[in-house]
Amino acid sequence: MEAPKTSKARLVASGIVPFVVLAAMIAYVLGPGSALVNFGTALPEITLERIDFVDKEIQVTVRNTGPIDVSIAQADVNDRIQPAAIEPDKHLGRFETASVRIPFEWNEAEPYEIGLTLDDGTRFAKSVEAAAHAMKPNFEMASYFALIGTYVGIIPVMIGLLWLPFIAKMGQGKYAFFLALTAGLLLFLGIDAIAEGLEISAQGLAESFNGPLLIATVVVASFVGLYCVSEKLVGRTGASISKSVAIALMVSVGIGLHNLGEGLAVGAAMGLGEVALSTFLIIGFAIHNTTEGFAIAAPMARHKPMIGKLAAMGFIAGAPAIAGVYIGGFTYSPVAAILFLSVGAGAIFQVAASILGWISQDKKGLVSAHTASGIAIGMIIMYVTSILV
Repeated sequence: MEAPKTSKARLVASGIVPFVVLAAMIAYVLGPGSALVNFGTALPEITLERIDFVDKEIQVTVRNTGPIDVSIAQADVNDRIQPAAIEPDKHLGRFETASVRIPFEWNEAEPYEIGLTLDDGTRFAKSVEAAAHAMKPNFEMASYFALIGTYVGIIPVMIGLLWLPFIAKMGQGKYAFFLALTAGLLLFLGIDAIAEGLEISAQGLAESFNGPLLIATVVVASFVGLYCVSEKLVGRTGASISKSVAIALMVSVGIGLHNLGEGLAVGAAMGLGEVALSTFLIIGFAIHNTTEGFAIAAPMARHKPMIGKLAAMGFIAGAPAIAGVYIGGFTYSPVAAILFLSVGAGAIFQVAASILGWISQDKKGLVSAHTASGIAIGMIIMYVTSILV
């Protein structure tokens, strides 16, 4: 009777031993064997993640993104040294953050370069093209963001759902075309989210975070996670109507995650005064996001209209834009923006794969002219409408 227990204990031990040996090696390298790796000089690095302009003051959020601890010695504005208060402390360990408050009579819409110098004389700087008052969380701003998010997120998606009766009357070949068109729309959104994430990584993320690899990791993890969820949703029943509803729901969730990341970037740009929400910009977003409503309607077009479910899905897809604008305007973080965009991209790619898998069950599958042209035209439509934004 003891043999099974002994065998199980050996199995557990064989799984733990490699981790113990690895931990011992790391402990040696960091301790007695530190001379093996301490070759050369470690260079400091800090990242100015956010710059806010408030009444008679400039506030800088700084993070130590280098391999060693650092101390901030002084601050300057346009190469002129200024007095500054550093909270909570001027000494920063790896990845620690601090708030640098610089009393300064700044002028709106003027460009500024903010510099921070470490105790070893190394200076790091970040430029702002046009100074603008930092937005403060209050009822007025929350209402404004909700209105903008509704105009560019919820309403356009709901308008896109109105295509449902039109798609429902199509023949089988044309219906396959519209499903493929949906896949093309989603593929473009996924690629667009990755491109925006890479742009944010290049402009505002420290190299120590390995932005491109972070994006790739999160996209794959999101893809696999939604795949597991979709298998449970679709696998609960064999009814085709349940499958179409499940796919439409996944489309809504994927688009919602994408719009959350988009809203985050828009809110951050608004906070920095880099985006003026003119009528043209709102119209551009509205046209672009209307196609997303089409992507939700297409999978459900072969069944009796479910007004309540369609409206709920449209809300799921469009409402996150409101939350994204709010978060981006008040508490923007490049890491958070990249994470949201990457999660959205992975989710959207998974939904596109599900739709293509659904189309492949047809006799002609993915090689038909309807499918190929639908994917291509879907991506072209998204590209043309993205130019308006």
